[in-house]
Amino acid sequence: MAPSPPADTTPTTGSSTAPAPAPAPAPEPLSGSSRLRDTFAGQPLSAHPAAWDALWQASYTPWDRGGGSDALREVLVTHPPLFPPPGGESQTGTKRRRRALVPGCGRGYDAVLLGRAFGYDVVGLDSSAEAVRAAVANAAGAAAGSDGNGDVYAPQTETETETETSIGRVEFVLGDFFDEDGVLGKPADGDDDSKFDLIFDYTFFCALPIEARPRWARRMADLLRRDTGRLVCLEWPLHKPPATGGPPWGVTARAYAAHLGHPGVELAYQDDNSGDPIVSLGSSSSSNNGALRCLARFQPQKTHKAGCDEHGNVIDYVSVWGH
Repeated sequence: MAPSPPADTTPTTGSSTAPAPAPAPAPEPLSGSSRLRDTFAGQPLSAHPAAWDALWQASYTPWDRGGGSDALREVLVTHPPLFPPPGGESQTGTKRRRRALVPGCGRGYDAVLLGRAFGYDVVGLDSSAEAVRAAVANAAGAAAGSDGNGDVYAPQTETETETETSIGRVEFVLGDFFDEDGVLGKPADGDDDSKFDLIFDYTFFCALPIEARPRWARRMADLLRRDTGRLVCLEWPLHKPPATGGPPWGVTARAYAAHLGHPGVELAYQDDNSGDPIVSLGSSSSSNNGALRCLARFQPQKTHKAGCDEHGNVIDYVSVWGH
């Protein structure tokens, strides 16, 4: 996939017009997710895109958070050494803007956040046409300042230069994250300029059945730049027992580490309801093709309400990964 064009404030999907953004429904608690479990029970992964789209068409989107991630913003603002600033040089020495990917972007809140506040050229990907339409409408509202999130999307000030980050291009596309012949393609080895500097995963890993996790890790490793690429995972739901099924499927820190350290490798899971794979995490090394290692993991000061306990205490963790 070719690098995105220069900065542009207009969200696109190939259409020049977008409908007015509709208000997002309030998120539902995990206890209300039986409809999700019933929808995907026994369905092969190939049938999931159509199932997600049907839920979008029915306006059943309990995963929608109604705004961008405070935790994502926090990690980018408070840990700048982990993230090379947008506007670096390409492998050929020409000036280029950093690129970001948000798979399973939904209404595109986080894609807009990365583009408008942090200057990335962003691809928001979703397998639901209805979600893509909603994302385009939402991004148009953000660009016009009519979505009520102006402060959240305000461009960050570069500490060294005291200048505002220029707004990047935000593009929403319909496609399958796993399809190497699709819109994301399969970047060639050594062609870092066709890969992403940042990938943000939230409610995407947990939406996949456990048997799809090896493919998820393999695809993340393939799409992330080898030199300075960063995968940011907002780990959720850490507080959900794995035995309750999904989506959303309960996640653990060890599950992220095991799969990202062994991309594409089928891993057995412990039979103790811990939700942890059976693997020696110390075996993750450069000998594992494309293995990602955890560069930082911390609990954010703020996150979505779904990532807090009944007292408002944050449960979510953010982890940052690189080759």
